[in-house]
Amino acid sequence: MDYQYADRLKNLEGNAIRDIFKLLSRPNIISFAGGMPATALLPTTHFLDLTKEVLASKDAFALLQYGATEGYAPLFESAFEYAQRFGVTGVSKDNALVISGGQQGIDLTSKLFLNKGDTVLVENPTYLAALQIFQTYEAAIIGVDSEDDGLNIQDLTDKIKKHNPKFLYLVPTFSNPTGKELSLEKRDAIAEITAKYGVMVLEDEPYSELRFEGERLPSIKSFDKCGNVLFNMSFSKTIAPGIRVGLIIGEKEVIRKLTIAKQGTDVHTSTLSQAVVDKFLRYGYIDKGIEQARPVYKAKKDAMIQAIEKSFPKEAKYTNPKGGMFIWVELPTGIDTVAMFAEAVELGVAYVIGTPFFADGSGHNTLRLNYSNATESQIAQGIKVLGELIASKIK
Repeated sequence: MDYQYADRLKNLEGNAIRDIFKLLSRPNIISFAGGMPATALLPTTHFLDLTKEVLASKDAFALLQYGATEGYAPLFESAFEYAQRFGVTGVSKDNALVISGGQQGIDLTSKLFLNKGDTVLVENPTYLAALQIFQTYEAAIIGVDSEDDGLNIQDLTDKIKKHNPKFLYLVPTFSNPTGKELSLEKRDAIAEITAKYGVMVLEDEPYSELRFEGERLPSIKSFDKCGNVLFNMSFSKTIAPGIRVGLIIGEKEVIRKLTIAKQGTDVHTSTLSQAVVDKFLRYGYIDKGIEQARPVYKAKKDAMIQAIEKSFPKEAKYTNPKGGMFIWVELPTGIDTVAMFAEAVELGVAYVIGTPFFADGSGHNTLRLNYSNATESQIAQGIKVLGELIASKIK
């Protein structure tokens, strides 16, 4: 049969990471490709106990019935204090929407604001799933130059003036894929510039709690003076990705429209999952989990940096993040990490190629390494193999 697909999906390619997972079924492969929390840190005991607790409560039947699209009411109460650590205040059902993971926040924002051909600005490089979502809505995606401390403010200003974008998307803290952190001064500047030109900002913050060096920085949302910043947060990296629970916070009018958009997508996020997350927040389990995770991830990151310093050729450039899950590597021009990937897998190591993170498909000499879900011995072994492969490509 000749399937008549919608235009917006005809040329859309699959998520590069999801495609990579299909290649990793063989045993003993060392994967630096995913963005998953360390399996040993997943709080299975708490989940078992809390699920039993909420299902033994008087609200048990309500948790298994259809719920409000806006979200589970007790979660707004417990999330109020949690959001304050980001400088985000006044969380309620009027200005916050519970979402099925942070990625749904990106999708709903796109669904709400983007018409075919509208422009979205992104940091270059940026989260590849966000790019895929924007492509689905047939947006024109323009990359903004990035520096060591995040977006180049002059380039952002120039591209706002030139392209009149609907919104700016960025991951300001321990960015996926680079691990970079947007400076305090630039957070303030972005809020001011986007407000001046009437540009919405979608601030995506899944990683900021996984800080193991330096002081916490306030969110861009905390500098918001005109209601143009949406704050998108997820519990996937701080509790568990399988629960698919997050919140998007913004002005009442925008949240109301996002709620309508969500009604046509999945009706509501799992109420049972929301109830369990509520207990994680109220009992302080989320903070205990974060405190447990930070030294583990720091040790893994340090092990990967040490292995890179020892095994990678001096021509390779790489980030050294203060938190999060990723290290970004830039190899000499002429080395194609797309072509090299198959060789790496044959040698038992996987990474994520860099091109899917770029709005214009560039970055053929770049790659992303994840350190959160490999052991330190796997990191040492895998980076050594990868370093030898890279060295063989340098002429």
